Amino acid sequence: MMIAYLERFVHENDAESKPDRDVSSICNSLDLQGSVDGGSSGAGIADKDFGGMQSVRPLALIRPAGTEDVASVIKAAGRSPNLTVAARGNGHSINGQAMAEGGLVIDMRSTEKNHFKLVTINGSRYVDVSGGALWEDVLKRCVREFGLSPRSWTDYLSLTVGGTLSNAGVSGQTFLYGPQTSNVTELEVVTGKADTMICSESANPDLFFGVLGGLGQFGIITRARILLHPAPDKVKWIRVVYTEFEDFTRDAEFLVTRPAGESFDYVEGFVFVNSDDPVNGWPQVHLDPNHKFDPTLIPPNAGSVLYCIEVALNYRNVDRPATIDSAVSRLLGRLGFVKGLEFQVDVTYMEFLLRVNVHEELAKANGIWENPHPWLNIFVSKPNIADFDRAVFKEIVKDGVGGPMLVYPMLRSKWDSRTSVVLPEGDIFYIVALLRSTVYPKGPEVEKLVATNRKIVQVCRDKEFDFKLYLPHYQCQEDWERHFGDQWSRFVEMKRVYDPMGILAPGQKIFQKQDYPPSVLVYPC
Repeated sequence: MMIAYLERFVHENDAESKPDRDVSSICNSLDLQGSVDGGSSGAGIADKDFGGMQSVRPLALIRPAGTEDVASVIKAAGRSPNLTVAARGNGHSINGQAMAEGGLVIDMRSTEKNHFKLVTINGSRYVDVSGGALWEDVLKRCVREFGLSPRSWTDYLSLTVGGTLSNAGVSGQTFLYGPQTSNVTELEVVTGKADTMICSESANPDLFFGVLGGLGQFGIITRARILLHPAPDKVKWIRVVYTEFEDFTRDAEFLVTRPAGESFDYVEGFVFVNSDDPVNGWPQVHLDPNHKFDPTLIPPNAGSVLYCIEVALNYRNVDRPATIDSAVSRLLGRLGFVKGLEFQVDVTYMEFLLRVNVHEELAKANGIWENPHPWLNIFVSKPNIADFDRAVFKEIVKDGVGGPMLVYPMLRSKWDSRTSVVLPEGDIFYIVALLRSTVYPKGPEVEKLVATNRKIVQVCRDKEFDFKLYLPHYQCQEDWERHFGDQWSRFVEMKRVYDPMGILAPGQKIFQKQDYPPSVLVYPC
């Protein structure tokens, strides 16, 4: 009954009938506790994402009540020759990774309140949260209810737990604690075979590590156990400016390789245009509106782009200000930034972690939040980062990208090599994030920016840089094999074991749904 109905629904949709009237029947046929939206009413949020560069209509949007509903949807898709399933968090994908054309999109946000429990194991404290919970809400509840906080973050916290764990989850704390995938100890996962499994380092470890950074290919995360530590009260937030890339990278690497407790708690960096451009230039550097950027302090021989190291030191209300100031001065005294171009402000811990929210609200007020975001995120090895600077920052994007251009080092030793995440070689590598935005909703401007992104990737290939795309998106097998390298065969085998029909995450365009092993079902070039 269930599959027959779904197949009839697909047929009617193809025939341009009006399936809206049958949405309730889908819900009944799936025997869900949650709800189903289909047709034009169900397209809604599920046919687009934050990237805004493509629109794909699903058959239906499922709002599950819990894990059982997620399993039921996957089981139904497994009995159909055509249906696929995509888990959607908060829709922050860039290239349609959480879409399912003609398939079923599961809105994981409907499960956000299903789990929230403090757990203590061998003296360490954790919180069990839903895969559909926003990190922002996890932060607020952990701090307010327990005085605790997860250790590792992303810069933007309106992302779901399951979404970031399916990629990695990086920010300025990554050098210290590793990515978010290194700070989770247990998962509840619904596999592509509709099996609900509890996994950890000791229980079903292949699934546990495979799902972390697995791009949603092996299972949908419905619960995660996150490591906590005491939450600080305040943060001293600092930015310092550089004219030379080699000075910038030397100091950034110095800060991230200091012994534990002898550096800042957060280290990031970015590139900006050496001009008064309000979006790409000097105005984006200062932290306090009362402390303006003084361009007369920039040496006359400075180039078209400048660099900024951004750091933060956490502290408690009981800490003496003189002690905090002394620690900051000691660290800054070791750095070779342009004297006078130093900016500081004290904010609460939650204000600091939620700092991107201010920009989000401004973008929404200006009507540009929904516009396309052709972002590019790359991991580049330390030996290649100076050449990348010369070829990309100083040439291709020397006039800016209409948004932040992040670049800062991370340590491979803080990443667990057993996960599905692939990294450049060497212990130090850099993340480069070109967070483009555009005031044009569609058309040649977006295409031009996408073409520039492709040009940057091609430059990396032509110059034989050791690099990996973060939040990768490719169209065919050759590119995915190059991306995963030695891990490709393992990745394919995991797909065969946990999602043999290729049901999950079709928007990633890695595997196609079929009834035989996926090793021959990757997208051809």
